Amino acid sequence: MPKALWRGAISFGLVYVPVEVHTASRDNTLPLHMLDSRDFSPVGYQRVNKRTGREVDWSHVVKGFEYKKGDYVVLTDADFKRANVKASETIEVKTFCDAEDIPFLYYEKPYYLVPAKGGAKVYSLLRQALSATKKIAVASFVMHQRQHLCAISPSESSLVLLTLRFPDEIVPSEKQNPAARVTAAELSMAKRLVQQMAGKFVPSDFKDTFRSDLKRRIQEKIRKKETHALDVKPPERPKAEVIDLMAALKESLGKRGNSRTPSRHGNSARKRA
Repeated sequence: MPKALWRGAISFGLVYVPVEVHTASRDNTLPLHMLDSRDFSPVGYQRVNKRTGREVDWSHVVKGFEYKKGDYVVLTDADFKRANVKASETIEVKTFCDAEDIPFLYYEKPYYLVPAKGGAKVYSLLRQALSATKKIAVASFVMHQRQHLCAISPSESSLVLLTLRFPDEIVPSEKQNPAARVTAAELSMAKRLVQQMAGKFVPSDFKDTFRSDLKRRIQEKIRKKETHALDVKPPERPKAEVIDLMAALKESLGKRGNSRTPSRHGNSARKRA
């Protein structure tokens, strides 16, 4: 089992659930490097001492807060923990709510919660209670030397922790776009297109095609010996004003109608009828 990112307990009421936090996502981006366009030499990140100009080894790097110009207070791991011991060791549940109560803008990153030694029964109890009530827990805890708001949700036989943004981390929507007038015919056509494209979310239906497309483009440039060429400027996209909205909606509906294949659910429904 991979190393735990955090160890502690979920706390709600007088109940404690010993848990470990494990990563639940991975970065699939291509490992691109920064290059100097003059000779294509790699450009790397360096930890440089701003006074001496020399590179600093990780073993000598510490964290500090500049309380006035040029003066710092050094903070150790113990300082971060002592600032609030309970928050550093406990995922403290503040409330239980419906998942729909949390806007999408607040969600950040998923993690798996794994029961720690001796916590299997109470872990299972919390998971089953959340499933039965169709609620998620909203809590806070400290990980990686910063406080996180989070949601705890049941998922099959596990509990999943999703970090959330705090309200002051959400950039308010500036209503810069005036409400454009939409005709009844356009709205009716758009609603038909939405209904025609409606279906259940099946995660396996979605693939990261851009990554494979980019790899093909890289191989193409290698075959053409364009290994030191800079990319040309991409063609400009047409402006939204030139698009005939009704024509685009009609064409979209036509394409969906011609290419749509009946689903298994649709077939079985027709057979029953």
